[in-house]
Amino acid sequence: MAKSAAAAKKPVGLRMKQFFIDFGRQWEIQSMIWPGIIFMIIFCYVPIYGLTIAFKNYTVIDTLNSAPWVGLDNFKIIASDRYFWDSVVNTLGISFLKLAIGFVIPIILAIMIYELSMGRFKKIVQTISYLPHFLSWIVLGGMLITWFSTTGMFNQLLLDLGIISKAQNIMLDPGKYWWIAVLSDVWKEAGWGTILYLAIMAKIDPTYYEAAKIDGASRIRQIWNITLPNMKMIISLNLILTVSGLLGSNLDQTLVLINSQNREKAEVINSYVYRMGMTQGDFSYATAVGLGVSIVSVILLVFANKVTSKLNDNQSVL
Repeated sequence: MAKSAAAAKKPVGLRMKQFFIDFGRQWEIQSMIWPGIIFMIIFCYVPIYGLTIAFKNYTVIDTLNSAPWVGLDNFKIIASDRYFWDSVVNTLGISFLKLAIGFVIPIILAIMIYELSMGRFKKIVQTISYLPHFLSWIVLGGMLITWFSTTGMFNQLLLDLGIISKAQNIMLDPGKYWWIAVLSDVWKEAGWGTILYLAIMAKIDPTYYEAAKIDGASRIRQIWNITLPNMKMIISLNLILTVSGLLGSNLDQTLVLINSQNREKAEVINSYVYRMGMTQGDFSYATAVGLGVSIVSVILLVFANKVTSKLNDNQSVL
């Protein structure tokens, strides 16, 4: 503490000289860090100035400075836009289902993989579960559209089992879209989501399990009392990030699966912003929506961090 205070009292010239001396000593490491910093400044911080569009009436013939200010008019339009609030309902519905199902399944799958004793079989299961993550939504969306079509595999299977008497295109049914979006996302990302959990479980001291076996603990009891407590911090971190992203439904998935028949249940905030900004050219309105969503996401992030810190003996994972 005293050393840092003394360093702060040094003249600016000496501090800059020391900075360049340290930079010269660490130029190999700095050469790898600074491109990332420059990239973030150009593509993450400089565009923040563009948020002023949310408070202007911006068109393609304007510049950021020449567009006239309209204050909070765009936000007032948002408050009375029925289609926007419909997209909010769809976003929250899909996101909460993904949170309830998609957050738990990777944990269960990771524990199941960890408990496998056959090394070769474990690798096969891991590879199969990871594979969908590396396929784009263009590919997976095309597969789902084909499978759920009137003559697709899913309808033929239900007909053969006698569950339905007439085939129908499931992708055109708005009532089923939320479940299609949630389950297809779980199918794609559940295996990939196990990586962090498996890495944490690999670091658990095996003597804990040996001691539990000596005490007569079953495998379920070992998982409950040893495995899950050691995963508590990473589970909390993933929960915080998931909750903060509740308003950020998967745009790629939506653009692939949405159609004119299921739009009323498929339109989410991200696709609505894309449609208003890129398709209809209302950049100010789209920016205002995006800004509002970002503010709410930050609030959710802080709230989730507070809640998880209470559950972790007031220890924050961020």
